[in-house]
Amino acid sequence: MSDYINASHVFLDNPATTIDEVFAFLSDKAIELGISDDRDAVLEAFKAREALGSTGMTGGFAIPHAKTDAVKAASLIAVKFSDTVEWASMDGEPIKAAIGLFAPASDPTTYLGLLSKVAVLLHDEKFRAGIFASEDVEEIAAAIAAGL
Repeated sequence: MSDYINASHVFLDNPATTIDEVFAFLSDKAIELGISDDRDAVLEAFKAREALGSTGMTGGFAIPHAKTDAVKAASLIAVKFSDTVEWASMDGEPIKAAIGLFAPASDPTTYLGLLSKVAVLLHDEKFRAGIFASEDVEEIAAAIAAGL
């Protein structure tokens, strides 16, 4: 599962302050990185999933996910924010980073596998601390890939 993220999928000091800004950024990057050709479908998939319940986790992370056949192949994008994003999270704390998950709706096995692996990673305090401490996109991508 380490083929889903690389350094070009890691972004530091993102200025987003709202969930909508995060979703727009992730949707724009999905187009730029060739993950999808349909920004609006990806954006709507993020919004629809969030409407079902918050994707805010614990320890300052969120896992927004877009499951739509507008996604060509499953991918991850990691984003660290320059400030915090108010996001309903399991521990009530604001979000400092997100790992966006993109998956085709026609491939639920990969989608659920990635979501499960990322969720397990985010429960690891050492992993979270390493991501927050690093300013190296290669190192962040490698840490996520190794955890998958």
